[in-house]
Amino acid sequence: MKHGPRLFLTDMQGYKVEREVPVNVHVGATAHATWENAPLTVNEHKAKKSWWQKLSQSINLAGAWLFLQVLFGSNRLAIPHVSVPSIAWLDWDALRRAGFQGCVLDKDNTLTHPYKSKVAPQLLPSLQRCQQAFEGRLALFSNSAGLRQYDPEGVDAALLEQNLGIPVLRHSEKKPAGGSGSLEDHFGCPANKLIMIGDRYLTDIVYGNRHGMLTIRPSPLTREGEPQAVRWVRMLEDFLVRRYRKQGKQAPQHKLAATSEIIYSFVNDNKIAVW
Repeated sequence: MKHGPRLFLTDMQGYKVEREVPVNVHVGATAHATWENAPLTVNEHKAKKSWWQKLSQSINLAGAWLFLQVLFGSNRLAIPHVSVPSIAWLDWDALRRAGFQGCVLDKDNTLTHPYKSKVAPQLLPSLQRCQQAFEGRLALFSNSAGLRQYDPEGVDAALLEQNLGIPVLRHSEKKPAGGSGSLEDHFGCPANKLIMIGDRYLTDIVYGNRHGMLTIRPSPLTREGEPQAVRWVRMLEDFLVRRYRKQGKQAPQHKLAATSEIIYSFVNDNKIAVW
């Protein structure tokens, strides 16, 4: 079917989407009726989220309960096995040789800038190496795209899958809450054979450590564009993890990363401290 000019539409959730409209479709009164038939374009994008949608993403009640558990007992859950400036420092082949079978990646400030749908350009070569090393066994697991509360129609998830070629897991609970069953079903292996990569200590890292995954924490790409509430939580996270490390706390033991030599091999430049 031939397609004509692009049309900007807004759906019931407030998403502004660019679609190509078939040339034989009248743009006007029938525009809403053609919504499902208009194919996605690579340039599809969403409008800025409303203040309520951004706030709801920042509020994580289950995460608050788990935070109390970390604060008053399970401190080690907040400590990653590996910390790097960005995923560009990771040796994906070494991770694969160690026996890991798949990578679970956070989106915002790990691969993309906050609320954006394209990978930061400086990370693209590393992401491609990751896809090659793991033969495409990657998945995005985000507290925005694919989360029923924030992305109820899967618009963000579909856009990311189209742009990145990486599956986005649909889920109903925010990290660090929730089980690992959907991940194990997706990858066909137990969670302890997976790698969790994300920039947030109290969401990505706690979630991964709760389920026995190897946890890798890259520094956030930017602080620009983040809600103030997230910035405050980051400050608290940084303070707590520094404190735990000064107390000698370490990440939970992982059988595929049992020695410091193995862990250092996961980083391209071993002069970078794995802290």
